[in-house]
Amino acid sequence: MGLIVQKFGGSSVADADRIRNVARIITETYRRGHDMVVVLSAQGDTTDDLLKKAGQINPKASKREMDMLLSTGEQMSCSLCAMAIEAMGYPVISLTGWQAGFHTTSTYGNARIKSIRTERVLTELDKRKIVIVTGFQGLDKSDDITTLGRGGSDTSAVALAAVLHADLCQIYTDVDGVFTADPRCVTGARKLDEITYDEMLELATLGAQVLHNRSVEMAKRYNVNLEVLSSFSGSPGTKVKEVTKNMEKPYVSGVAKDKNIARLALVGLHDQPGIAFRIFSSLAKYKINVDIILQSIGRGDTKDISFTVCRTDLEKAQEVLEDLKPALQFDHIDATEDIAKVSIVGAGMIDNPGVASLMFEALYTAGINIRMISTSEIKVSVLLDESDADHAVQAIHDRFFSEFGDLS
Repeated sequence: MGLIVQKFGGSSVADADRIRNVARIITETYRRGHDMVVVLSAQGDTTDDLLKKAGQINPKASKREMDMLLSTGEQMSCSLCAMAIEAMGYPVISLTGWQAGFHTTSTYGNARIKSIRTERVLTELDKRKIVIVTGFQGLDKSDDITTLGRGGSDTSAVALAAVLHADLCQIYTDVDGVFTADPRCVTGARKLDEITYDEMLELATLGAQVLHNRSVEMAKRYNVNLEVLSSFSGSPGTKVKEVTKNMEKPYVSGVAKDKNIARLALVGLHDQPGIAFRIFSSLAKYKINVDIILQSIGRGDTKDISFTVCRTDLEKAQEVLEDLKPALQFDHIDATEDIAKVSIVGAGMIDNPGVASLMFEALYTAGINIRMISTSEIKVSVLLDESDADHAVQAIHDRFFSEFGDLS
């Protein structure tokens, strides 16, 4: 039989009963003859609890020490799961990220995987052991512990599946798969049997929390067979793949929202070449990602540029822009956090004119005002008041999925 990589999120291993349930899923797959590599996240709210503990000691702790602390959460869940599997009588070993060969960059808190040395994992698999690996972490060139950022366990699992040439990578979570919208918030959300890498990447980037966007990007690059499914229900999940059988049937595959954004506007910029380059290259130096950008037509010799950043980057972005003020000579910065981004995604949109107008119609009917718009071949995103976000997602979802009917 083949090699399967399974990843379980924090909710799946939140307590003793759930760890035993995860152990049962793992051993059932193992009994079917598969080689097993398992990646675990920290239990439940462990990472948040560790952040609180750090805040009580030193609110300005270095990122290196924060990575040292946060890496302990995954070690605890992996060792406990290994104990549960041992109690069931199966051969098992738990490994830290560095024991499993993860080597990363030195960007503490958001490191990137540079390479994975698979010798230790392959040695344990040759002994027919179930190998459990801590997600989210590795070692840099100085042998310091690093973490991959929130959602990094997804990336750890897909990276292992890629280098081990696994037959399948299963991402277990607390929902049954990928839905047309968050089923915990949107009435009538439907599970998709399959979705393309590109659609899933857009949904993950735009706020859908089922998969981390870096893991989807890696799965696409290395053609990893990916499946998202629930650790609780036992139902079939959603396949994420290059091409889906019914990719041309629905115009829209999903609706997503992101409330972790802020808008910045530079008002009264001089209308001259090179302004945009100086703004966004300066932000890039501080690794501040910019999303939606809108430039006004201009009035006289000035123009305005508006753009969005993650809410956590707002303060730093303002500092960078204020430092540029003497050189750029803009009038002032207008910043707001009370916004959200709502998006539709679908591979079929490119060949179906009028999809955006249906989205705008749904928002108009719901009495929701649009602040900014951004489009690509497979997505349309709008900025609107944060207080309208949930209502907007429901209105848009109702408009599309009542219009086009069953997706099966």
